[in-house]
Amino acid sequence: MQPFEFHYGPRLVVGPGASRRLGEALPQGRCLFVTDATVRALGLADAALAGLAAAGIDPVIFDAVEADPSRETVAATVAAGQGCTSVIGFGGGSPMDVAKLAAYLIATGEDLDGLWGVGKATGARLPLALVPTTAGTGSEATPVTVITVGATEKRGVSSAALVPDIAVLDPELTLSLPRAVTAATGIDAMVHAIEAYTSARLKNPMSDMLARQALTLISANLIRACNSPDDVEARGNMLLASHLAGVAFANAPVAGVHALAYPLGGHFHVPHGVSNALMLTHVLGHNMAAAMPLYAELGALLDPSAATLGRQGQAQALIAHLDRLADAAGVPRRLSALGIGAEHLDLLAAEAMKQERLLINNPCPIGEGDARRLYEAAL
Repeated sequence: MQPFEFHYGPRLVVGPGASRRLGEALPQGRCLFVTDATVRALGLADAALAGLAAAGIDPVIFDAVEADPSRETVAATVAAGQGCTSVIGFGGGSPMDVAKLAAYLIATGEDLDGLWGVGKATGARLPLALVPTTAGTGSEATPVTVITVGATEKRGVSSAALVPDIAVLDPELTLSLPRAVTAATGIDAMVHAIEAYTSARLKNPMSDMLARQALTLISANLIRACNSPDDVEARGNMLLASHLAGVAFANAPVAGVHALAYPLGGHFHVPHGVSNALMLTHVLGHNMAAAMPLYAELGALLDPSAATLGRQGQAQALIAHLDRLADAAGVPRRLSALGIGAEHLDLLAAEAMKQERLLINNPCPIGEGDARRLYEAAL
């Protein structure tokens, strides 16, 4: 066996209504509660806030986190949280990402510009709890946060200090998700699992096990959650799958699909799950020669009818299964449907090359010409 390291992640609390128990895990005093305006308007945080008050914790609410949050938003969150003794991130990936950095920066007073990249945040943060309201980003399980710098560039901080103390998976919080969000975030989680399973760096038996279980759960529950949005069991299974995929890619990092997805979000504000879905099968096709044995394993896992096929047939069965799943879920499949045309290909390809921390994890190289070709195929 090859030597490896594995980090399990936060304490996990799972179940309907679990978010009401947040106060049990945090210290007394003021708590910075990071969320967004939509979560507040829908009342998703009401029960959690009431539970905090009952536990003697005074929440300081910051609900101005936007999609693709900016470094200015991080700074405003840190300013709002001065004097707080703990932090909660409550919402989709954006509030959770901002909460991670706020918990660290409030405690250490460090400059965000010194933290970009891997392993730069080595100080001690405030106690941190994360509560996802979508089943896809897995941010509650990972050491990664992604922030928009300037108008379009996405930069990441990846350090163990950003892994929360506690993650709460409450399926009741996801019952109001629109179909489009359910579909896109579900595909996002699937990409996390696939890229962790095929990562060129740090792939290991533990991350493989979690990625396979995540893929099995998503394959069985995504369309069920889309078609029956009040199905608590399906919603819970999707939240668990998202978390397992998050733990997997926290240890075996994601790669080319994400590298090509980020410019779509940065320049055209395509939701992250949608951008991953748009590029997924094209990047897998590019990787096929290098990753065929691993794709074959996943193809046989997700499509039992492919078990009698050869390795290439099983690998192709994976891509066909993903195509069927994305079509059934209803996620956009073409860049042109989102207003992205041939005139944008050079820009996108150049921007993808900036994602070096992701590209090094891909099973085979993706150069600028490759990226342009893959974007063109997705038009």
